[in-house]
Amino acid sequence: MTTAVPEGTLFGMGNPLLDIVADVDLDFLEKYSLKANNAILAEEIHQPLYKETVDKYKVQFIAGGSVQNTLRVTQWILGTPNTTTFMGAVGADNFAETLSQEAIGEGVNVQYQVVESQPTGTCAVLITGNDRSLCANLAAANHYTLDHLEKPENMALLEKAKFYYISGFFLTVSPESILTVAKYAASQNRPYMMNLSAPFILEFFSDRFNSVLPYIDILFGNETEARAFSKLQGFETDDITKIALKAAALSKDNSQRPRIVVFTQGSDPVVVAEQNGSCGKVSQYPVVPLESSQIKDTNGAGDAFVGGFLAQYIQGQTIAKSVDCGIWAATEVIQQSGATFPKDKRFPR
Repeated sequence: MTTAVPEGTLFGMGNPLLDIVADVDLDFLEKYSLKANNAILAEEIHQPLYKETVDKYKVQFIAGGSVQNTLRVTQWILGTPNTTTFMGAVGADNFAETLSQEAIGEGVNVQYQVVESQPTGTCAVLITGNDRSLCANLAAANHYTLDHLEKPENMALLEKAKFYYISGFFLTVSPESILTVAKYAASQNRPYMMNLSAPFILEFFSDRFNSVLPYIDILFGNETEARAFSKLQGFETDDITKIALKAAALSKDNSQRPRIVVFTQGSDPVVVAEQNGSCGKVSQYPVVPLESSQIKDTNGAGDAFVGGFLAQYIQGQTIAKSVDCGIWAATEVIQQSGATFPKDKRFPR
């Protein structure tokens, strides 16, 4: 059951991408030096990948991008249009129209920056069994600029929001926009939330990540990203519980909000650490087990978890209920093809 949430409550920024989803073989991954369960940015060697995927395999085109996926799931659960606002950059092409129409149709208030000189970004979602390899060609998404955010009508949307969520992927695009949002959230004592997104963010964009870390009130990630975070911070442990506790204890700009760290672990329990003064506590939440035959693909599972979590959190629900809804949303999405969800279902608890 949900309560009415005002329009514009949740503000998100990220890379709007059109997902090209296909079941492929391992030889295809090896040809492009891709791993079976990983996410990377496309390099020169990956440019032929997108056309070859379309030519060689049966594909689906699905509106995607990590934050946009998360907000789509949040809207699905809440059922009230325009609760969420999303900003990112697209090209002036048909793919942008497809992205916009689908996101708006699912209730997201999209305010794209249009980059005339670049095509809309795409992401190859290559599925092998229950694993997925993501290779993102950001294109227009890589050209988002702070001046779009600073337009009066967009700043009004930023100021109207009460919660803020941005992916780590966006650190490669517009760190100045991220810091603008993060600092505003801290100045207003409103929750600023971020996802680690992928190990390469922490490996190659560590300075940018560390610049925003003090402003993060809720940090999301999976177990692989958590271990990359541990390495970056010099925690000297691979234990997910210990990493979560140490992450929660790191210094923050806004001391009025203790940091919460939420790490998913696939089929293993979700780990949540909360810092309260000098004391930290950790909780674990079991996930719903599925038979392998029930899992169509795991693409978007992490985004769906955050979307479910946020759907409850922005209503003022407990962390436990927020995690419960996140698990439910992720469980539903991995039984679908691509980052989609059964629109006729509602969170039952």
